[in-house]
Amino acid sequence: MNEPGPLLRPIRTADGSFSLYSDAFGEGFHCADGALAESIDTFVAPAELERFQSGARLTVLEVAVGTGTNTATLIEACATAGLSLDWWGLELERQPLALALADASFRGQWPAAVLERLAELAASGRLLWGDARQCLAALEAPLAGRCDLVLIDAFSPRRCPQLWSQEFLERLARLLAPSGRLLTYCSAAAVRGSLERAGLQLAAIQQRERAGGSWSGGTVASPGPLPPSALLRPLGPMEREHLACRAGEPYRDPDGNADAAWILATRERAQALSSAETSSAWQRRWGLGLRRRRQP
Repeated sequence: MNEPGPLLRPIRTADGSFSLYSDAFGEGFHCADGALAESIDTFVAPAELERFQSGARLTVLEVAVGTGTNTATLIEACATAGLSLDWWGLELERQPLALALADASFRGQWPAAVLERLAELAASGRLLWGDARQCLAALEAPLAGRCDLVLIDAFSPRRCPQLWSQEFLERLARLLAPSGRLLTYCSAAAVRGSLERAGLQLAAIQQRERAGGSWSGGTVASPGPLPPSALLRPLGPMEREHLACRAGEPYRDPDGNADAAWILATRERAQALSSAETSSAWQRRWGLGLRRRRQP
């Protein structure tokens, strides 16, 4: 029971934490440096939970729950901060979370109370199974303008463009409270540009020193200002120019049901017709040999 199939393989990341590799998508669920480290550095720490008073109730939507690593890390952090969670999740497949909960090393990463809460949320009807684009419809009215946090940890835009389209990101943006934050590992220009067009302000997550690291540790977006901190910084001139080159061409999914091949082909045609600077020219101007994690 719960044995991994040939398309989903358990792996250990550099920090020893549990993750999975998807043969179908050709990507791991987390960066190689560490699933747990990525969860803390990219999703939980930049949420800056100290912004909330002890006893507050946070409304959270998590897109692409996967193994539940981000969820468990957030549950533990909220318990430490004295915060309660009104949590909702979207996930296509049941197997990743089932494999994680059955793995002794995964279970060893958190106290029993955290694992119990994770399993409870998965079974409570607050984790909606299926295509996130369709499942989101049930949450849009009740969560509109209420989410303190939206976490998006889908496979990279080149592998799963359905969850990085201009249209889907606009729907997520409408869920955010005035001081809410959308957090993602992705620094792709197409994604950042779409978030800005959705009316959000952007900050880059400060990159922790890692082997194979990149110039950004991810992206935070909010309807309100994002003051610089030890964890967040404004986008610099290089990143601003990145948004303006052809890499900034958005992924489009007007009807919310296109497949990956159509979305990618449509974007490639738009890039070919664009008069914007090419991505390679932008890289040469800035002397970049980009080392990326999961973004294109």
